[in-house]
Amino acid sequence: MSKRVLVVGGGITGSVLALALAQRGVAVVLAELRGKWGGAGHGITLQGNALKAFAQVGVFDEIAERGHCFGNLRMRTADGNLIMEIPTPPMGGPDVPPTMGALRSDVAEVLTNAVLKAGVDVRLGTTVTAIEDHGDGVTATLSDGSAERFDLLVGADGIHSQVRSLIGIDAQPRRTGMGIWRVVGERPAEMECSELYYGGPKYKAGYTPISKDLCYAFLLEGELDQSYVGEKSNGKTFKEHGQGYGGIWGRVRDGLRDDALVNYQYIESILVEEPWYRGRSIIIGDAAHACPPLIAQGAAMCAEDAVVLAEVLTGESPWDAALREFWERRFPRVRMVLENSLQLAEWEMHPETPGADPGRVMGQTLHALCAPA
Repeated sequence: MSKRVLVVGGGITGSVLALALAQRGVAVVLAELRGKWGGAGHGITLQGNALKAFAQVGVFDEIAERGHCFGNLRMRTADGNLIMEIPTPPMGGPDVPPTMGALRSDVAEVLTNAVLKAGVDVRLGTTVTAIEDHGDGVTATLSDGSAERFDLLVGADGIHSQVRSLIGIDAQPRRTGMGIWRVVGERPAEMECSELYYGGPKYKAGYTPISKDLCYAFLLEGELDQSYVGEKSNGKTFKEHGQGYGGIWGRVRDGLRDDALVNYQYIESILVEEPWYRGRSIIIGDAAHACPPLIAQGAAMCAEDAVVLAEVLTGESPWDAALREFWERRFPRVRMVLENSLQLAEWEMHPETPGADPGRVMGQTLHALCAPA
């Protein structure tokens, strides 16, 4: 009889996991709280290890058709002068590009279509409200009032995970003191890869090409008032906060409409340092470890989690042992990424710190991630 798994959360983590498990013959129910399934409209930078995970579940080619692939990173002064250009290590191996930029909504659409095609039982507007563990499975009470039995429950419901609380893990996210603006704009023809602008009035500015015609621009600065948080028609405010940067970034900024849709969020992090499972429930992805976007590894760590968990659950080990195997395999890798991302965030806010060497830490992290997940 097929095992039955409830995946809570339909973002990148939950979608990749549901797809990977369904492809291995596991019966999957995916509960997504939002009534409309999809992703935010702004862009995302996907490193090679994220692309490898997408390839492993068969969605890489379709995502690549919509995005823009490249293999290097440029660093510039605030006025746009080139400081250095470095190749991006092949974290996904030889079969995928080192990096890709894409629209989050495009990635979400490809994943959701694949999940539905794989036969996953998708329940929109639904989440879990209570969990009763039986040793060899759980009974999950859903928000529609129904209760169902599963062999495993996986919380892939993000940094503010409800599943994390329901299974008795008390860790909570913390703010870093930084906020990030994200916006999609027109891509100038000479924009070829991700570029970072240092030394300006804010912590950092940058962009990534995400298609033939579009790019995703961002700006890191200190935390602003709560009224800025969310996705709003705030192009004029973004342009005001982005003054002091030239080059291609300045052109992208100036080309935005005053009512352009802009996303501003506080940058938060969490690392659950104890095992991520309790009985037959486990949290993965941002529910267990969410890192600042300083190394562009958030989506990659989530997608890796999903593929590795599906792999160990369909291996030789009993599921109780498989959960331990998964945590022991994943924890050192995600801790390294998170700790190094937090160090980079600290140096962004305090560049005068003695011994600050962001290039070294970023390089060491990316090269370490060339090892298998």
